Amino acid sequence: MPRAATSTSRKPKPKQKSVVSVVTWADETELVGLVFELKSSASALLYSQYTIGLHAWFLEQVRQFDPDLSTYLHDGESEKPFNISALSGQLVASGKQLRLEANQIYYWHVNALSQRVAQFLKHWLTQLPERLDLKGVSLEIKQVSIAYAPTTYRQLLSSSTNRPFTISLSFISPTSFRRKGNHFPLPVPENLFHSYLRRWNDFSAMPAEQESFLKWIDEGVIIHQHRLESEKVAAGKRGSVTGFTGAISLGLTKAAFGNFEFSELFYALVRLAPYCGTGHKTTFGLGQTRLDWVEQETSKSIQLITNLLGERIEELIKLFTAQRKRTGGERTDKIAVTWATILARREMGESIKVIAEDLEMPISTVKTYVKLARKSLKQENNS
Repeated sequence: MPRAATSTSRKPKPKQKSVVSVVTWADETELVGLVFELKSSASALLYSQYTIGLHAWFLEQVRQFDPDLSTYLHDGESEKPFNISALSGQLVASGKQLRLEANQIYYWHVNALSQRVAQFLKHWLTQLPERLDLKGVSLEIKQVSIAYAPTTYRQLLSSSTNRPFTISLSFISPTSFRRKGNHFPLPVPENLFHSYLRRWNDFSAMPAEQESFLKWIDEGVIIHQHRLESEKVAAGKRGSVTGFTGAISLGLTKAAFGNFEFSELFYALVRLAPYCGTGHKTTFGLGQTRLDWVEQETSKSIQLITNLLGERIEELIKLFTAQRKRTGGERTDKIAVTWATILARREMGESIKVIAEDLEMPISTVKTYVKLARKSLKQENNS
């Protein structure tokens, strides 16, 4: 369980005029989803893994207001009580990067999964900065709205008396699970609801018995329809993820409805999904989920760029892993992933400075790893 708050939020004097916000909610709120409207005043280029920058900017805002909360969000071993999305709007492919268009509006979601984070967001909005700075790209914060209504876990449970025969879930950004040490890019009901139940058990103060519930899910949930695609994307600070996007509709068997307690929890977890997201790396934009059937129109050129980095990282990981095993290298997997991530991002045109900041590594170390990775790649190509 996450530790309880031990200090009140600190409110530094804003360095610039803050955005006026009338968005607020009750102190007992545990779950809330916000959407930010951001405006780019000029055209600007973003590297394809820019969600690392969004993640870092948000945690820096938390640090300025509540350093203890920032430490917990950064280092906590439990589930993370927040998640963020990537930017949505008119992103255009430009070489190996993405271009923000001047005077266009972009949308960014931030969701809270605990009372402590919801309280932070409430106070933060009263002193919100005018701009979001994203690795040299400045976006004006035009407006903040509520995307998912403020609520509590108990209210989600009590509202689950409404039980539609079929429910739909859409996975807006690549979604994946960890299974036996590998990525598992399919929305199997047991994996879906294990993902939601972990957050529920960590933050709701009403934990459910996991093994028996997931057995009930496996036996009682039916997938009625699906439309899915798989993607290989860079995710988080290191490595890549094979994920899926698309939508599914599902429901319960007649026998499953006979277990009132579990069916009640099932519908509560369905309502939790848009707040908490699905699968892993949701704090870096993966697993964004909607409670509806959403037909997405994704630019193929943008998808190719975002996939290109993930596919190149995966290719290099396999090469470096095999090479280091042949030479008896230690810490094979970790080094291979780090080298692959750094070299692939350099090949995409990203600067050493940006990579070092994202990976929280000294610039000198990143330079060394680039040289070693290139040397290994050259040796492999010549062998």
